[in-house]
Formats: sequence, structure tokens, C-alpha cells
Amino acid sequence: MWCPPDAFSLGSLPAIIPRMTLLEATFELQSPLSHDQMRKLGEFANTYGLRRFRVNESKREVSFEYDASRLRETQVTHVLGHAGISVLRRVN
Repeated sequence: MWCPPDAFSLGSLPAIIPRMTLLEATFELQSPLSHDQMRKLGEFANTYGLRRFRVNESKREVSFEYDASRLRETQVTHVLGHAGISVLRRVN
């Protein structure tokens, strides 16, 4: 179906493409990550709604950016547990 060029303006997209609610959760790690744990985290890069993660080795922290309309924070922590990564607490 042909649509005029202005049919895809931002005003017409919300009905077609749902908005994402991006959140970031940072966790203090119990110990530095091993190579195996890093590999397992990389495997979760394709988890639906999980956009990216960052590791701050000097602070022993890992941060996840995720789509809160698709995932809950408890599911993000489940990813950590599945990778065998122990966290001490969530960092504000």
C-alpha cells in the first residue's frame, strides 16, 4: 500500500511502533568477573528487551540498560544469576 511521504511523521508512529521505556540498573559485584562470566553475559545480549551492559572493573559494578516495557528488574537480576554472577546490592 502506497503512503504519502508525510504519513510516517512522528505523529503517526505511536500506533505502529510502541514506545520503549529505557532504564538502567547498576549492581555491585561480589567479586571481579571471570572470562567465563563475561562470555555468559555476552550470550544474554540478545535477550529481548536487554539493550546493553557495561562492566566497570575498577568499581566492581555491572550496569544493564533495558526496556522496562519488556523486562522487569527482577528478570535482569535473573540474567546475572544464570551467568553465575553474585551481586552484593543494587547501586543507586
